[in-house]
Amino acid sequence: MTGAAAHLLVFEADPRGHAEEWLRHILAAAKDHDEIGCLTLAVPASLAERLRPDLPDKAALQILSAGEQANCTAPRLLVSAFARWRAMRRHLKRSGATHGLFLGLDHLTLPFALRLGAAGRSVSGILFRPTAHYPAFGCRPSGLKERLRDFRKDLFLRLALRNPAVSQVFSLDPLFPAYAQNRYAKGDKVSSLGDPVFPPPPPSRQDRDLAEEIPENRRTFLLFGELTERKGVIPLLEALLLLPPRVARSTAVTLAGRVDPAVAERVSELLARLREEQPGLWLNAVNRWISAGELSALVEASDVVMAPYQRFVGSSGVLLWAARAGRPVICQDYGLLGQLTERYRLGTTVDSREPSAIAAAIVDSVERGSGRQHELKDLSAFLDSRNPKAFAAALLGVAASGEPLR
Repeated sequence: MTGAAAHLLVFEADPRGHAEEWLRHILAAAKDHDEIGCLTLAVPASLAERLRPDLPDKAALQILSAGEQANCTAPRLLVSAFARWRAMRRHLKRSGATHGLFLGLDHLTLPFALRLGAAGRSVSGILFRPTAHYPAFGCRPSGLKERLRDFRKDLFLRLALRNPAVSQVFSLDPLFPAYAQNRYAKGDKVSSLGDPVFPPPPPSRQDRDLAEEIPENRRTFLLFGELTERKGVIPLLEALLLLPPRVARSTAVTLAGRVDPAVAERVSELLARLREEQPGLWLNAVNRWISAGELSALVEASDVVMAPYQRFVGSSGVLLWAARAGRPVICQDYGLLGQLTERYRLGTTVDSREPSAIAAAIVDSVERGSGRQHELKDLSAFLDSRNPKAFAAALLGVAASGEPLR
C-alpha cells in the first residue's frame, strides 16, 4: 500500500492449536508497527473472548458465525476450502481491509488454484504441510494414498502461486522454499517462516500437582496433547510392553491429554495389559485437557518428550515445547519433524510405526542416565530461527507492503 497505513484482516476459523498463540504475537507486534493502521481479527467467538482483553486500540474483532466456523473446519477438503475462501471474502468486504492473511493456507490452495480472487484484495498465508519435496531427503511416499496426496498438493500450490491475488506464502517447513523457487514458475512467492517459540507461562502452585506425582529416581517420559492414532499413542503403549523388566522399573511415563474416542478402546486395553504385564513401570494416563501451566510443569519434570507421530507431515508444537525447555525428543524419522530433529540434534529419530524401535530408544535413554542438555547440541540455532518477534514482523510486513488489487 502506498501513502497510507494498511488495514490487515487476519482470518482463522479453528480456535484450537496454534491460533491463539500466533494471534497474540501479531497483536503485540502490531502495537508498534506504524505501517499497520488497523488490524481486524476474523475468528470464532471462543477465541475472540480470550483475545478481547488484550486488543490494542488499532485492533477490532469480527466473529465468525457458528455456521461459518462449522463449514470452515469441516473434514472434507472441498467443503472447508471453499467455505474459508467465501468467509475471507465476506470479512474483507465487511471490514474494508486492504490485505487478508490466512493463518492456515493449506486448505485454500484449491480455490486459489482455480484463480478465484479475494474481493479485489491481496492475500498471504502460512503453509503448514508441504510434502512435494520430501523425496529429496529420502522420505518417499508409502503407497498410492500418499502419492496422490503429494501430487494434489504440488499441483494446487503450483497453480495457486500463479494467482495474482496471492502475494506471499510463508512455509513453516524451512526446506520447502528452495524446492518451490527451483520448481515453480512463481516459486519466489514462497519464503520460510519459523514456527515461533516463546517462554511458556510459569506454572502456578496448582499447575504443579500433576508433575509432582512423577516419582524421583526414574527416567521420565512425557507424551502430551490430543492422544490420537496419528500422535502415536498406540505404538508407544505397545513399546512399553516390550521393555525389559529392569528398564521398566527405572522408567516413568505420563500420558497427558484427551484420548481420541476412535482409539479409546484400544488405549484402555493396552493400559490394562501394562498394569498386569509391567508391574514395575510407573505410568499415569490423564485423560483430559491439560492447561498450559500444567504442561509447562510436566515438561520441566520430564527427561524426554515423546513425539512418535505416524508419518505426520508439517511442524509440531511438541518439538517446540521440548526445545524451549531443553528436553530431548524421541521422534518419528519421517518428514519435517525427523529432519529438524536430526539437523539440530534435538533427540533421537526412529521408525515410530514399529513399537520395537520406540522401545529400543527408551531403553537406550534409560541406560544412558539422566543427561539432558548435552543431548541438544544445536538447540540455540533451532530456537534463534523461531523468534516470535521476527515471526510477527514478517507477517505484518507483507500486509503493509502489498498493493490492493483492482
